[in-house]
Amino acid sequence: MTALADQVWPALATSRPLLIVPLGSTEQHGPHLPMSTDTDIATALSRRAGEALDGAVVAPALPYGSSGEHQAFAGTLSIGQAAVELLLVELVRSASATFDRLVLVSAHGGNEEPVGRAVRRMRAEGHDVRAWSPAHVWRGDAHAGRIETSVMLALDGGRVRLADAAPGDTRPLDEVLDALRAGGVRAVSANGVLGDPTGASRAEGETLLRSATTALVAAVRDWPDTDGAWL
Repeated sequence: MTALADQVWPALATSRPLLIVPLGSTEQHGPHLPMSTDTDIATALSRRAGEALDGAVVAPALPYGSSGEHQAFAGTLSIGQAAVELLLVELVRSASATFDRLVLVSAHGGNEEPVGRAVRRMRAEGHDVRAWSPAHVWRGDAHAGRIETSVMLALDGGRVRLADAAPGDTRPLDEVLDALRAGGVRAVSANGVLGDPTGASRAEGETLLRSATTALVAAVRDWPDTDGAWL
């Protein structure tokens, strides 16, 4: 894998085929997962995909996103949808001077709308950019539940406070979406969890990481002719 942060400019003076940009957040993930969970996951998937894709370069992660729904929980840092969209528009314009294609790997659901808008705008300008999320591979609880807990156990188990893990609101996301939009996560879950981390395991996390990496690599290799919003 080639990490952009480790390169010097002469090594990048000729256009490279692909830049992978991890998009995360700094937000609460219940009483048991670190604030960097989304960023850690996006980074891990980007690096694993970068190892499998010839010529791919992995950019430093963007650790802030649109996380207003978590603002009632201490430590959450949100820059809002408008800032995320504008940041990505300028980033894609700049990166396109060096890289032929860009894929934005977002592991935070709250980024989906601004990322989608930014990608559509950039594609309309002629930039070859796509966005991808593991949410389309990992079907299950929405936030700090079994899926994210298992993945974090696989990535860095020492940072998971498993003894503090407890279920939150376990209803399907579509059943709580209106309440979430009106009052944020606190309105439906006192501990910030949307799901149930019970039963999470490192082994399950490794399986989830493999399945998502396989899907991401396949999507980039196929580079389908879609509207460019989400692979």
